[in-house]
Amino acid sequence: MSFIRLSLLASILFGLVSCSTVPKPEPLVPSEPVAPVTPARPLTPAGELPSLPRTEINPALRPVTFAALPGWKMDDQREALPAFLSSCVVLIRRPDWKEACVAGANIDASDAYASRQFFEKYFVPYRVSNPDGSLSGMVTGYYEPLLQGARKRGGKYQTPLHRAPDDILTIELASVFPELKGQRVRGRLVGNKVVAYPSRAELNQSNALAGKEILWVDDAVEAFFLQVQGSGRVQLVDSQETVRVAYADQNGHPYKSIGRYLIDKGELTLDQASAQGIKAWVKANPRRQQELLNANPSYVFFKEEKVTDAAVGPKGALGVPLTPQRSIAVDPQYIPLGAPVFLATTQPNSKVALQRLVLAQDTGSAIKSAVRADYFWGFGAQAGEKAGGMKQSGAMWVLLPR
Repeated sequence: MSFIRLSLLASILFGLVSCSTVPKPEPLVPSEPVAPVTPARPLTPAGELPSLPRTEINPALRPVTFAALPGWKMDDQREALPAFLSSCVVLIRRPDWKEACVAGANIDASDAYASRQFFEKYFVPYRVSNPDGSLSGMVTGYYEPLLQGARKRGGKYQTPLHRAPDDILTIELASVFPELKGQRVRGRLVGNKVVAYPSRAELNQSNALAGKEILWVDDAVEAFFLQVQGSGRVQLVDSQETVRVAYADQNGHPYKSIGRYLIDKGELTLDQASAQGIKAWVKANPRRQQELLNANPSYVFFKEEKVTDAAVGPKGALGVPLTPQRSIAVDPQYIPLGAPVFLATTQPNSKVALQRLVLAQDTGSAIKSAVRADYFWGFGAQAGEKAGGMKQSGAMWVLLPR
């Protein structure tokens, strides 16, 4: 890259984002050809959609056999099949996924043996390793919370949830530098320069988001954790309606853990820095609440959606609804979005094994590195208890088409 290009890139990225290059893919392992089948039901919406390129296999992935997956035969892959077919709404547009997606639509979803055989026949498992060669990483949890709110400010409903402002810009760096595929920055235009968008603290101190309120909720800390989760539901006191607030955009600042902030300040130990522990600390230190929340400069904007089916989860980054305990968020630099992933970890605050096939259907600003997953527990308080206590070690295998 020339000095001029480096200078231009630095001016775009300074204070906004840090990036890494994408490694070259490795070849797929050979396998026996599989006869095509006719789909039992359509997987794509009406109309022709543009095709997508084949999935790249990067050096973080090493092919293994299904025998290497701990607990593979103990899992019930029937529970993962509907989530996989949801991924296929997008994946079928890739030529290497089409055959598996068509075949999956013909599987008897009530047949446990047939479901397992399907995945073993059409996929190759790849062990995921970190850039430093290590094979284990962190597995956290997230969920869809329920907050209490109103459409108008008043009484205890004083904390706003904001829609995305009109002046926020998203710059796809690959359009200028192809080697930065998948990297993007957010900012705003001031004169003829793109500058960083205001941080959480700056937005709180200014009036920049006035008029962008979509709802008002009764708890600033719960609103903060709603932003961490990325989406949730709000029960409206004035109409008794429950609506979903879905992720719309983000201010471009990196996520920073407020739990880590309290640990570094000597306020909590590592074992105490769960969501529950943080909420207890705020309750005991109400005057320091804003100081704590401002330690995370990232700020999430929402959009309102109807809840047409209470059993259906929010949409993840792939654009399909998340399935409780069968969807995870990953770093798409290493794990292809939509792909099945076999996850081997443990239950929250426990040594009890949690080994199951899940789908990489979401991303998160805190989900960085290859062996790193955020496990979607579902909706409500019980899911929140699980998610808030989950910070386990784990290993991952991604399943890619033969």
